[in-house]
Amino acid sequence: MAQILDGKALAKRIREDLKKEIDGYLKKGMRNPSLVVILVGDDPASKVYVENKRKACKEVGINSLVFNLPAETTQEELLNLIKKFNEDDDIDGILVQLPLPSHINTQKVIQAISPEKDVDGFHPLNMGKLATGMDGAIIPCTPLGIWIMLKHYKIPTFKRDVVVVGASNIVGKPMALLFLRKEEAPVSVCHINTKNLKNYTKTADILIVAVGKPNLITPDMVKEGVVVIDVGINRTEDGKLVGDVDFEGIKEKAQAITPVPGGVGPMTVASLLLNTVSIYRMKHGFTPHPLTDI
Repeated sequence: MAQILDGKALAKRIREDLKKEIDGYLKKGMRNPSLVVILVGDDPASKVYVENKRKACKEVGINSLVFNLPAETTQEELLNLIKKFNEDDDIDGILVQLPLPSHINTQKVIQAISPEKDVDGFHPLNMGKLATGMDGAIIPCTPLGIWIMLKHYKIPTFKRDVVVVGASNIVGKPMALLFLRKEEAPVSVCHINTKNLKNYTKTADILIVAVGKPNLITPDMVKEGVVVIDVGINRTEDGKLVGDVDFEGIKEKAQAITPVPGGVGPMTVASLLLNTVSIYRMKHGFTPHPLTDI
């Protein structure tokens, strides 16, 4: 039976540690770390994500300023707002919730955020630093959360065969780069429609799946002793949340596996808090937060 990698419990521990750290800064007369979150439109899922981030910030002592902009907000208006916060020294992090309405160019918005305040780690400069192994990269939150989880639960990663299913800029690509950067691990990156996907997943010592298709990965597609990180969050017709892998079937073969919900999701939010505090620390002349200094 697989070890369950409890992201919810680990994220709670990280929040508790961050609260103590921030309380320490306040006792020294320093201000709270601050994060601006911008939501354009009324996408229900995005509203839930933003509210979860706001609550998490409040819990640890990060000042969060949430801006709910109407769907008809123009690209110019959004870029001007980002420029304002780029120039505000009291703002540490800026996050624009994705997806954006179709009339707004997402890439232009990502590039408009100052790389030093890019808590999502999506700016080309941060992605480039990650890809080239340069110091100072802000790591995208989901890959960072997965990395912290693997290290916390003492999952061996050095020279393990890694397969990532899903090649998004948010999870798949930066996750692969993180392994290549740190562990000299051979990494295969697949798409949902990769021909003979099973031929790849069956070789994995560590399998990370982030495609958004319920039960894409079945027990016959993995080997005994695999470590499975399920990033997918899908809702079934009866309202149940499930991941991209057949959890019940695969947990009988796996060494370790993340549940859905309660696995990667909480760690993504915890990583957002960590990135915000890390930026705050560096702005005040301290080293980056140890958990983000990868």
